[in-house]
Amino acid sequence: MPKSATDPYSSFVATTSRLRTWLLAGLSRRQGQLSGPHIEDVGHEGKPWWKVMCLTGVDYFSTLGYQPGIAALAAGVVSPLATLVLVLLTLLGALPVYRRVARESPNGQGSIAMLERMLPKWWGKLLVLVLLGFAATDFIITITLSAADASAHLLENPFVPDFLHGWQVPVTLLLVALLAGVFLKGFTEAVGIAVWLVGVYLTLNAVVVIVALQHVFSAPHVVLDWTALVRNDHGSWWVAVAVALLVFPKLALGLSGFETGVSVMPLVKSDGLPGRVHNTRKLLTTAAVVMSAFLICSSFATTLLIPQDAFQPGHAANGRALAFLAHSYLGEWFGTVYDLSTVAILWFAGASAMAGLLNLVPRYLPRYGMAPDWTRAIRPLVLVFTAIAFAITLLFNADVDAQGGAYATGVLVLITSAAVAVTLVTRRVLFGVIAAVFLYTTGANVIERPDGVKIATFFIVAIIVLSLISRATRSTELRVTGVETDDLAKRFLADYPGDEIRIIANQPQDRDEREYREKEAEERNCHHIPAGDTCLFLEVTVPDSSEFEDVLRVTGEERFGRQILRVAAPAVPNAIAALLLHVRDVTGKVPHVYFSWMETNPVKQLLGYVLTGAGDVPPLTREVLRQAEHDPDARPVVHVG
Repeated sequence: MPKSATDPYSSFVATTSRLRTWLLAGLSRRQGQLSGPHIEDVGHEGKPWWKVMCLTGVDYFSTLGYQPGIAALAAGVVSPLATLVLVLLTLLGALPVYRRVARESPNGQGSIAMLERMLPKWWGKLLVLVLLGFAATDFIITITLSAADASAHLLENPFVPDFLHGWQVPVTLLLVALLAGVFLKGFTEAVGIAVWLVGVYLTLNAVVVIVALQHVFSAPHVVLDWTALVRNDHGSWWVAVAVALLVFPKLALGLSGFETGVSVMPLVKSDGLPGRVHNTRKLLTTAAVVMSAFLICSSFATTLLIPQDAFQPGHAANGRALAFLAHSYLGEWFGTVYDLSTVAILWFAGASAMAGLLNLVPRYLPRYGMAPDWTRAIRPLVLVFTAIAFAITLLFNADVDAQGGAYATGVLVLITSAAVAVTLVTRRVLFGVIAAVFLYTTGANVIERPDGVKIATFFIVAIIVLSLISRATRSTELRVTGVETDDLAKRFLADYPGDEIRIIANQPQDRDEREYREKEAEERNCHHIPAGDTCLFLEVTVPDSSEFEDVLRVTGEERFGRQILRVAAPAVPNAIAALLLHVRDVTGKVPHVYFSWMETNPVKQLLGYVLTGAGDVPPLTREVLRQAEHDPDARPVVHVG
């Protein structure tokens, strides 16, 4: 008896179905298809480089909201000197490295893809998974740290009721949830919004910094008091400089933005790849120079004008040093406008990081077969990343300073990997020196604040474990994005006599006349193939089993009177299945393929299939065909004897 439309069970099923459809909207399924994932050509003409700079700047420039406070807390009175070291490293180290990265990856692949190309097969994939763990640390902490600092700016505003001052964690979680809500509804990255946010925010910061510097230079004793404090604390300027060189890795938050800058290269308007590289280099250089100027001026002003104890956790300048000066010297109303601008750009920085995650995961993991099918849809990923952001926020109690180490670790590892990649590509001593400096900076940061490595290790282990599980569960997918045949292979298929195309699967060894004669005799006797029927040979080689999807390129060859189809592919069973379906489609005939059983342990064969792409080929080929073609009458036939 059918269920009533008002039956509670039917209503539950209908609701669940609608929820699943909504969550998986945009999911590209490829069951039974030879075509790869559908890539839509958006056909945009790009945006001027300075507008794209603002898009990356919502992450890069927003660090001004907390960088001066973190710098003063980490370096104390030598914060301006440590910031100067950081600026020199930015302009003389990170900037030249990423200008070269832009040249090497004009389509936005970044330094991760550069390293992937240098290491062969599974080693390259493993390195990418490790770097993805650090990248995930960078982006997730960007979301949580930016939201935490935004909530700090909100709650420290004098117009906010006092009873809300202890609500740092709830407000941060609310901001993260609102960010997730935007992406669940459907987020379109608007460069125009970023331009306005960055323009207003930098203008307000310029006003605050200029006014603060006026107060510094109008009262000479302020500078004299600071120099005296430096000498009293460290004995001499040389010791102070040495201390600055030692502590500047704690300020590495100010290096964020470079990897994002090269990842958005396809958005930059240009007449071609050389123009895109040129304009991206202007983007990177302008952003670095502007940020460097703000970092030096803001660190100098905040260190000299704000008492050191005000930077401590729970005090007015903690995580909001420039906002403290804005309220102190420009009044509560201007300070409130500054707070709102800071909250907006910090929140949008979280949106930029979320967009980066949503672009980063599908770029690598599905291509490796190391992501579940549902990761091709945006909304499930948003829920996963939001849940992780919630956990990080609770773990660090929405503390900006506590998350600084994890953020700096993610940023520094990515920049260090870029420096190493550029050094290996160019083989220039200068880039080797830069890479060594970043290695020191990363190591010092990890030793001083190991939280970043702990979080990154969690992400790395989770990514590797889930990737291997996904690779195993997806191993029987078709995994072929297209089939291309040369003229000779096309002629073999077009001229094949009879209604059934018979194909003998052969594992090539010596490829001499004896091998083909004995293989053909074995299969004809085992499967009772009539002597007059023509048989094609099919040989599949695996040059790189670490790849997951690829275009199948079929070449024909005549050897010792036999017609042979040759294919190179990441996995033998999947390649055979794809070729059989292609033969069926182009000839209108159902092909038959003939195998011999392998005399080895099936468990070892299954593991070998996942790692090497070979394994027990006959049953795996049959399973790939079964999943790809649901109609048994239209399915190519597998014979094993």
